[in-house]
Amino acid sequence: MSAQSRSFLPILTAGAVAPALMLLYLAGFRFPGGRGAEPAPMAAEPAPAGIVAGVDTAVFAGGCFWGIEAVFDHLVGVSTAVSGYAGGTLASPSYEEVSTGRTGHAESVMVVYDPSRISYDQLLQVFFTVAHDPTELDRQGPDVGTQYRSAVFYRNAAQRAAAERYIAKLRDTRVYPSPIVTEVTALNAFHLAEDYHQDYLVHHPNQPYIVINDRPKLDELRRRFPELYHAQG
Repeated sequence: MSAQSRSFLPILTAGAVAPALMLLYLAGFRFPGGRGAEPAPMAAEPAPAGIVAGVDTAVFAGGCFWGIEAVFDHLVGVSTAVSGYAGGTLASPSYEEVSTGRTGHAESVMVVYDPSRISYDQLLQVFFTVAHDPTELDRQGPDVGTQYRSAVFYRNAAQRAAAERYIAKLRDTRVYPSPIVTEVTALNAFHLAEDYHQDYLVHHPNQPYIVINDRPKLDELRRRFPELYHAQG
């Protein structure tokens, strides 16, 4: 969504992002320029037999981060999803700067998840089949610009291999009639977006942009992956 069309949005209270930040600290992630902290103990659900419960992170981009965040927030095994910026050059980008399309950043979502409950491959499957259209170059629906590009920002070699393998599978099976344009690139930094972008669908469920572009994604997630879907709350 363009900066002009979002300019009327209210700024929410700062407290909404604190739980997400704590989970990211638990995952071992540090925001550029941020300070580490001793995490509080986090209760974990029992892991399946033979699999150790834990926390991992993944970063995806595919259009406006409102809808991407909402989709991942409704997955079993996902602790939280937060909106932010990745792939650019500025040390501390703002929404206004990223919206120009000149910083190299993409609106992105960091997903904190338990690999014993949902795998990275399953996150990829949801990303490529529900969260966005991987055949749209530098755009998603009404949003146009490199800041809305399709991207998987990998944190390690295993994530890179998994993403490349999944994209190759989609191409070989011709799931999409058009070429897949998703970039697979190393994550150099993830910058948390402004507080009013976090949990946007939760706070504005009837906003026209949400109703038209993002709520259908949740309906599709529930239809296609009922075993992975959970209602928020």
